[in-house]
Amino acid sequence: MLVPLALILSLQAVLHIKHAKARQSCTIAFDELSADCKGLRLDSVPITQLPDSLEELDLSFNTIYIIRKQDFFKLSHLRVLKLNFNNISLVLDDAFQGNLLLEELNLFNNSLTEIPFKALEPLTNLKVLEMSNNLYSQASLGAAFLNFNQLKVLSIGGPLVSSLGSHDIYVLKNISLDKFAVKTGTGFRDYEPGYFKSLSTKHLWFDITFDKNPDLLPKMLKDLADKTFDVLRFRNLFEFQYYTGERDIFYGLQYVNAQTLTFYRGKFNEEVMRMALKNVEISPITALELLLIDFARSQNRTQGSSVKNLSLDRLVLSDISNPDIMRFDWSFTWLNHVRKFIVRNVNFNSVPCDSWPEMKSVELLDISNNQLMDSYIYNPLCDTRNTLHKLETFNVSHNRLTSLSDLASLTKDFVKLTTIDMSHNQLQYLGNGACDWRRTITKVIGHHNSLTSDSFKCLPTSVSFLDLSYSSLDQLDMDYFNKASELTELLLSGNKIKFIPSGWKNRYLRTLALDGNSFGLVSMTSFKDMLSLRVLTAGNNPYHCTCDLYTFIQETTSKGKVTITDWPSNYKCYHPERLLNTMVSKYSPGHLACDITLVIIISVSTTVAVVLVIMLLCYIFHVPWYIKATYQIIRAKYRAHKEGSGQGVDYAFHAFISYSHSDADWVRNHLLPCLENAKPPYRLCIHERDFIPGKWIIDNIIENIENSRKVIFVLSHNFVNSEWCNYELYFAQQRAIGKTFSDVILVVKEPIDPTSLPSKFCKLKRLLNTKTYLEWPQQATEQNFFWIQLRSVLGKPNSIRSRTTSQHSRLSSVRSVSLIEAPQNQDTEGPHEDDHQISHQPSNSCQLTCIEVA
Repeated sequence: MLVPLALILSLQAVLHIKHAKARQSCTIAFDELSADCKGLRLDSVPITQLPDSLEELDLSFNTIYIIRKQDFFKLSHLRVLKLNFNNISLVLDDAFQGNLLLEELNLFNNSLTEIPFKALEPLTNLKVLEMSNNLYSQASLGAAFLNFNQLKVLSIGGPLVSSLGSHDIYVLKNISLDKFAVKTGTGFRDYEPGYFKSLSTKHLWFDITFDKNPDLLPKMLKDLADKTFDVLRFRNLFEFQYYTGERDIFYGLQYVNAQTLTFYRGKFNEEVMRMALKNVEISPITALELLLIDFARSQNRTQGSSVKNLSLDRLVLSDISNPDIMRFDWSFTWLNHVRKFIVRNVNFNSVPCDSWPEMKSVELLDISNNQLMDSYIYNPLCDTRNTLHKLETFNVSHNRLTSLSDLASLTKDFVKLTTIDMSHNQLQYLGNGACDWRRTITKVIGHHNSLTSDSFKCLPTSVSFLDLSYSSLDQLDMDYFNKASELTELLLSGNKIKFIPSGWKNRYLRTLALDGNSFGLVSMTSFKDMLSLRVLTAGNNPYHCTCDLYTFIQETTSKGKVTITDWPSNYKCYHPERLLNTMVSKYSPGHLACDITLVIIISVSTTVAVVLVIMLLCYIFHVPWYIKATYQIIRAKYRAHKEGSGQGVDYAFHAFISYSHSDADWVRNHLLPCLENAKPPYRLCIHERDFIPGKWIIDNIIENIENSRKVIFVLSHNFVNSEWCNYELYFAQQRAIGKTFSDVILVVKEPIDPTSLPSKFCKLKRLLNTKTYLEWPQQATEQNFFWIQLRSVLGKPNSIRSRTTSQHSRLSSVRSVSLIEAPQNQDTEGPHEDDHQISHQPSNSCQLTCIEVA
């Protein structure tokens, strides 16, 4: 009970899986002109899923077993129908009545037991009809094919066909085909001469095995005599056993006018090879292809003549497990007159030295896909100096070569070599060998290698085409590109190049591919010296979206001189982070941010405006005057230090008197007598006695202010208008820095409104507003009190340091000597401080008189 139940459940599971897969939908194209229902395990045509507008329908690799009228009737526009690899055993007579436009019908590899002539009859527009590898036993064509005037490709036959009759394809007599293929089974036993008499085709494919009746092959070849084919192809000529007979079964080949002879699969020993090649040698055949054949040495080898005059434009040996086929008769003489020699996936592990001279006519040598190592093909002991003198193209791609220098050494004697394909290896340069390439080499295909920047030292410099894509390059060698001046096309896609060197010069380069690298900075200077550049591919790089990139893209796309092939889909921002994955085409930083000229103009204009504003403020607040005064102080102190004239902390005078020249009479007649005649007397400093002749004016002013305990300013409107008085006030302020203003005594000779003072007297304004000052009374009765106040402020006239006569010339009397200051608002130019001019004509100047108490 349990066993049947388990079987039932298993069957249900299988049916459920099958039903689930059957429910998968076909893929319908957006325009509803094609549908792909391939490999969905459909057991019937899903007619409800298919739009009426279909022109192409692929139902291959399913399990459909019958074709009915309703399956395709509504698809009246159908042109291509693929039903290959199903299980179709029956096609009803009216199956294609609604598909009169059908041009391609593929019924290959099904289970048809007979050719469905009735169903095919209305399809007069057929161009391709594939019906081989079905289960019918007779492959003769009916009268329906007389109307297939547009037919170009036809395949018939199957594993059950055992004979070919002379009238089987007679109906094709008026049809010129591009390809005709016929298949028979392993039991093929009968061939009637004349089968191919009415056939006209460019490609003739035989899928016929002659294991049991090898004598049928000469009969067929005889039927092909004097016929012309582009390709004559035999598949599985001997499928299960090697031919060991002595009869030359390829005798008829010499009469077949075919351009290419192909042997695909099947078993070949060296005797069969010799038979075939000896007949090809004297035939019009120009190309021979041996594909996927099973080659073996003959057990009973006969000493046949060598093949020495095999003249071929192309010889192809591909996917052959036994590399002995290259010297099947223990020599390479059969290669003497081969122009294009292609050896792919034969896996030979050495090239004997005697093989190179035999390839003297080879113009193209392709030994790709053979797992070759350097030592397999390059033997320094082999003399290749007089070999391969006609070789122009050398293909060593898809191998395991590692040494560029060995490859250069191998090819250095190939005097006509122009193209070398060394892609898909592990080539690099280790600096351990010479790299002397032929100067004739103009094209190098070297993508998919393991190159470094040092590898450029071992690359041909004569190239016009260079492909180093996907070769792990991280930087470029500008020295190489300067030497490779003839380069016109350079492909560097898929590397790890981190930056594009500026100043890259190449006057002939027209095509440049840099996509898929690691650089992010590109600017107008990157390619400006490539004057001939027309095609640029540079997408899929981590671009820094900057003004340089924006300008480069805008200039390049707008001018149209250079075509960026992968723009804009492959260009995205990588930096800055806020722009990550933003399309470069959508990046727009703005005109101001990227226009350097405009930025400079704005910057300069702003700077000029700021400077003008600062100058205006300096003028308003008299900054130049303060700077000038400070300069004078520093300069005077520097000279004092240099001359060693510094004084101690003792004072030479009780007070220094600063006043305007206009107030000199008041000073002489009132101030000096009252203070200098006091008991004890005060020593007052005015210039008339103590200024040292020949000394700088500024030095005299500063020294005498610093040598006075107090400074008395006689304030009046004339004082305010005097430039020299302003200097003296400023010097007194500088002296008071870090101290209080207790040593400054303000005597207001006449009323002054502090608010009316110029801005440069800001300190004086503050003093008048914050410090108690003495005001000269106009009433004589009040003047005595004024003198008492002044002496109180001056303090007691204690003893002070006496000045030596060597420093000062004592004047016994008061003289009227003035230092002239340039009057303001007049055309007369005042004296320079260095001039020390003495005049007896004072005019609105600040007189400084030093009265020393004897």
